[in-house]
Amino acid sequence: MRPVQTPITFYEQPLSERLRFFLRLECLFGQTRHCLHSESGQDSHTCLGNLLEILHVIGRVDIKTEAVKELERIIATLEPLAQTAGVNHDTLDSLLVTLGGLKSHLRNMDGPIAQELRDNEFFKLLLQRSGIPGGLCDFDLPPYRHWLQRNAETRIADLRNWYGCLDTLRLSVDLILKLIRESATPVHCTAEGGIYQQNLDSATPFQLIRVTLPENSPYFVEISGGRHRFTVRLLQASTGERALQATEDVAFQLSCCAL
Repeated sequence: MRPVQTPITFYEQPLSERLRFFLRLECLFGQTRHCLHSESGQDSHTCLGNLLEILHVIGRVDIKTEAVKELERIIATLEPLAQTAGVNHDTLDSLLVTLGGLKSHLRNMDGPIAQELRDNEFFKLLLQRSGIPGGLCDFDLPPYRHWLQRNAETRIADLRNWYGCLDTLRLSVDLILKLIRESATPVHCTAEGGIYQQNLDSATPFQLIRVTLPENSPYFVEISGGRHRFTVRLLQASTGERALQATEDVAFQLSCCAL
């Protein structure tokens, strides 16, 4: 009989702006996917709002170039492993083919990612309004109100089509983050008096700090620092008052991810 695993919560701190963008996109992709197939008009509104937010995020940086560079970096890191004894060559070859395919697909795209959405007049109208607080209230946007009143099958088909314009980016981000997270084995650490500090080897390209706590822990985690040193603080959760640092020693798991 397998032991029952305790539910856990992850807290993450990216160590580069590139990874910060990828984590934001992962979050937004997940929120979009959560309500993508719902028949509720309110969920369609939420889903579309997330799609617009994704467009705002990828509009701030050349996300296609950033994703291609990261895929190239990972490929260059993994290729030498083919000469390492004990490596599963079938798994490695399959992974390199997948990474190379995503890189080629991104490179061969005409123009920026999801340009077809920015050129869509309906989307263009919503994108302009979405930067205004309350700007997507349907009374102010007759075309949008009309779309929300359409049958669920039509709305879901539209949302899936629009979401599909981001598939290559989504798959790239998901795989990049998966590989980075899996690059480190968690180690047991203790935050003495609610605080833990550690230096990082500057010769190692760390990308992500990851802290794991039991889901039912009374504490949450704040991670601060950069590529050379970081600090983990355990704080008492409170919804009404300022959070206070733990006074007791708190055990947690730490992953310093580098790929």
